[in-house]
Amino acid sequence: MSDTNDERRPAGELEAAVMAALWAAGTPLTPGRVQQELAAELARTTVTTILSRLHEKGAVDRRQQGRGYAYYPVHDAAGLTARRMHGELDRDTDRETVLARFVAQLSPDDEQVLRRLLEADQA
Repeated sequence: MSDTNDERRPAGELEAAVMAALWAAGTPLTPGRVQQELAAELARTTVTTILSRLHEKGAVDRRQQGRGYAYYPVHDAAGLTARRMHGELDRDTDRETVLARFVAQLSPDDEQVLRRLLEADQA
């Protein structure tokens, strides 16, 4: 089976689809099983490459299953997003400015949630 889509997919789209399949399964999946769960026609080698990259990034872990691996998410969706946000923050040397601009761009509702979380953390 080969990839039938001639156009390149946006960066991260396949990774997001693989992560969604892993979260929905709730159990470790082999690359072949992930391939079955995805609606797109992807080669198993493509799925294996995506899983390997997600493993290198720390988004999934794996365990030996037969001659290959079964993969599972390390974090839930919110945890993965938080991890990515930390990664972006760590890439900049001026954390204070980055945080200030992030907070300045929050919606009023999100700002209230953040205030409530920070106050609960101090209690």
